[in-house]
Amino acid sequence: MVLATTRYEDFERFKDVFSGAGAEKRKEHGCRGVITFQDPYVEDRIWAVFDWDEAGWQAFVSDPEVPPIMKNAGHLEKPRSAAFAFHCDS
Repeated sequence: MVLATTRYEDFERFKDVFSGAGAEKRKEHGCRGVITFQDPYVEDRIWAVFDWDEAGWQAFVSDPEVPPIMKNAGHLEKPRSAAFAFHCDS
């Protein structure tokens, strides 16, 4: 799993590209799905939990075809992944 966050210009534009061209490109790099959440404190921030391994994530973020897709989606910043901290049973 990969947890990542970014900010966007317009939610509907972001959602359309993220669910379309972005999803196709993520699938090319082994992503098996994603759940997204809007940040409750920052209006233009989204959090995404990707069913993806670290190697696939790294291949995606280094793919030269990705920046134009992100620009089209209206990203305001480069997506950042959160570092894993720990796991507990409940």
